Amino acid sequence: MGKYIIAGNWKMNKLPSETYDFVKEVAEATKGASCEVVCCTPYVCLAPAVEAAKGTHVKIGAENLHFEDKGAFTGEVSADMLVDMGIQYVIIGHSERREYFAETDETVNKKVIKALEKGLIPIVCCGESLEQREAGITMDLITIQIKKAFANVSAADAKKIVVAYEPIWAIGTGKTATDEQAEEVCGAIRKVLASLYDNATANAITIQYGGSMNAGNCAGLLAKPNIDGGLIGGASLKSADFAVITGAAK
Repeated sequence: MGKYIIAGNWKMNKLPSETYDFVKEVAEATKGASCEVVCCTPYVCLAPAVEAAKGTHVKIGAENLHFEDKGAFTGEVSADMLVDMGIQYVIIGHSERREYFAETDETVNKKVIKALEKGLIPIVCCGESLEQREAGITMDLITIQIKKAFANVSAADAKKIVVAYEPIWAIGTGKTATDEQAEEVCGAIRKVLASLYDNATANAITIQYGGSMNAGNCAGLLAKPNIDGGLIGGASLKSADFAVITGAAK
């Protein structure tokens, strides 16, 4: 299946003054990991994160970007700005962006296309709310999210995208999908990708699980055949916990 990638999503945590030392700590703690290790930080932490990651195996990602190259978009950051800083990954369409900042399937697609155009690796998030899961429409919703996110993306470019399945009901709540629930949806996502492209392309795409993955539950989740890594929230803010998760990704 896809390459194992464990990416930390710091969200709105850590100060720029804390970032350099913490990324060095992560690099040391995850030394020898057999997966790709990524720290996605707030914009203001990116510069010290990139500096700290130099000469290490750790890659740095942003938590968002704008789909235009430049212009009157106060407070926004472009793909060119990120590339110029040395950023390699970018999270797109996180449920918190969708809920709090009016992110839509259409803007997600625009951002995916822009990220690919500029050579960034998009981590595209999808997931359902508890209400949607209980209504039995999880895969209906996720199928739409995936199809819209990958619209006008070639098979060659699709292989560069990382998909993160994040059940909204498990983000920051302490609840986690069971290993079987996570595998069921990640497997279904791969089938949707195969229907859009082909089996070889679908199998080349990294599909992560996100949603309260931590040091205690990571081994079972990462052992599932369709789960190729994790998008880690709270546990990515503790280097020891993050190292346990990267160690489980084999």
